[in-house]
Amino acid sequence: MPNPSRFKMSQERLNALKEELLYLETVREKEVAEQIKEARSFGDLSENSEYDEAKAEQGKLYSKIAEIKVLIENAEVIDNLDQDAPKDTVTLGSVVRVRDLDEDFEETYEIVGSQEANPRLGRISDDSPVGQGLHGHRAGETVVINAPVGELRFEIISVENN
Repeated sequence: MPNPSRFKMSQERLNALKEELLYLETVREKEVAEQIKEARSFGDLSENSEYDEAKAEQGKLYSKIAEIKVLIENAEVIDNLDQDAPKDTVTLGSVVRVRDLDEDFEETYEIVGSQEANPRLGRISDDSPVGQGLHGHRAGETVVINAPVGELRFEIISVENN
C-alpha cells in the first residue's frame, strides 16, 4: 500500500520536476542574484523598492526550490494501473468515460496522482471525491459520489487501462 506522505506521480512528472529544479537552481537563481546586485547599486537600501522586490523574489524562489525538493524526495513513481485489478476496472491511470445521469452529458477523465491532476484537462486525482468514487468500478455500473458540490450520479460507459 502506498505511503500517504508520498506523492504519486508518473516518471514524466518526476523528470519535469527535476528539470524545473535544475533551471531554478542554476539559471533563475543567477538572475535573481543579479537583480539584487543591481538594486544594491542604487544606494540606500532602506528606501530602495527595487531591492525589496528582488529580495522578495529571492524568497519566493527559495520557497519554490524547497517545495520541489520535497516533491522529488517523496515521489512515488506509479505505473499506469494496478496490476492486480481486472483490466476493465477503474484504477490509477485509467481513462474513464462517464455519463452524468443528472445533467445528461458525457465526460472523460484520466485518473492520475495528485501531482498531475488538472481538472480542466480532464485529469483528476485518485484522491479527489470523483477519483475515489470511480475507483474499483467497471463499465456499465452506476456510481453515486458525495462531492463538495453535492451528490453526483455517473454511469461508467467505458474504462481504458494501458
